[in-house]
Amino acid sequence: MTESSANHSVFPNPEDPRLTTTVSGIDQTGICVRTNVVTERPLTLYLNAQEIVTLMTIGDHPQALGLGFLLNQHMLKPDDTVTEINVDDDLGVVVVRTARQTNFEEKLKKKTRTSGCAQGTVFGDMMDGFDEIQLNEAARLHTSWLYGLTKTINQIPSLYLTAGAIHGCVLCCEDRLLLYMEDVGRHNAVDKVAGLMYQNNISPEDKILYTTGRLTSEMVIKTVQMRIPILVSRSGFTAWGVDLAQQAGLTLIGRARGQRFLALAGETRLIFDAEVKVGSHES
Repeated sequence: MTESSANHSVFPNPEDPRLTTTVSGIDQTGICVRTNVVTERPLTLYLNAQEIVTLMTIGDHPQALGLGFLLNQHMLKPDDTVTEINVDDDLGVVVVRTARQTNFEEKLKKKTRTSGCAQGTVFGDMMDGFDEIQLNEAARLHTSWLYGLTKTINQIPSLYLTAGAIHGCVLCCEDRLLLYMEDVGRHNAVDKVAGLMYQNNISPEDKILYTTGRLTSEMVIKTVQMRIPILVSRSGFTAWGVDLAQQAGLTLIGRARGQRFLALAGETRLIFDAEVKVGSHES
């Protein structure tokens, strides 16, 4: 996958038998039913010889998840040379090896439990370099793209539609979906996107990140660190998330359903080119 490939895409695979389990129960009428539920399994991440963290994940794309986590924690630099990534599915381990020697013992002592589901954790200083990041001011979001994207995302086969209890993050370019990652925590889903962008040299400057989760400080920080200028969610905002988006010049759009949305930061990137139907409602 390269930036020059116009049609590259990675979408969820709800048919993957590793990602769901069938269980029995009863419904509201007392009738026995069988239903699919999402799996959770631990994945321990190592950077070279050092254990970094154990993540609870559905288990797909472990290489991307490991890379994205390290990138978003500033443990892996964009210009680092990754020499090898080893995954052991039986042990639930992913090892990322770099040409540069690393030692994050002091950083690992300082951690913040985030608001992300599945107990997201951020190590070290969450705001490292945040004020220095310049997002692309020329990036634009047409409302026609936004309405088309939200409709398409809601219709794509996914684990959410199959079993629920999961979050999704989608990397988009104009009105096209490029990468659609799901996981039990939105922080894992966005880290997978970051990892795939790194692996495939996808530039962030003109991209849109859509998330099914809340627009919290963690999501804003990670989006800014990834240099993506536009963040969209069908869910709502936190006050700190809005403050950080305004500070960074990030376009922040929430409650995006049907032809409705609310932009609380970076409104100058919006181009209103779609006719809004009178009485349009959430879908």
